[in-house]
Amino acid sequence: MFGLLERHSGGSKVRAKVIGKFDARSMKNEIIDMVQKGSTVYTDEHGGYATLREEGDFIHDFVRHAETYVKGNVHTNGIENFWALLKRTIGGTYISVEPFHMFRYLDEQSFRFNEREGNDQERFLSAMAGIIGKRLTYKALTGKQEDASPTN
Repeated sequence: MFGLLERHSGGSKVRAKVIGKFDARSMKNEIIDMVQKGSTVYTDEHGGYATLREEGDFIHDFVRHAETYVKGNVHTNGIENFWALLKRTIGGTYISVEPFHMFRYLDEQSFRFNEREGNDQERFLSAMAGIIGKRLTYKALTGKQEDASPTN
């Protein structure tokens, strides 16, 4: 799983997805796809982030968790909060998850996190607006169809 948190005063937003590999190339490709060039990216010390600065695409700074968790504005506390909420949801609500459904759990938790400022009615209306024109078949739901994403 891979996730990014966009920090801003109006309420941070998270994007998370399942990725095949957790190596430097895969991680950088995800960041390139999701983050505007020239943006500042704060990470932990994972070696996969070491190439972010190479081509000048991003301003990159990181914290070494063995030394500190916050260095001025540099921290990963927001995304760590998201992962903690996901773990609690899986362990407390769902108990067990099938790997082929993990993208759905990530999507649901991302939605909950991103819509946390609204009330129940606003979240409901936002969720309903997101399903208009989409169809999820039983085969896709149970993983018996290769492309398990909802159709438009």
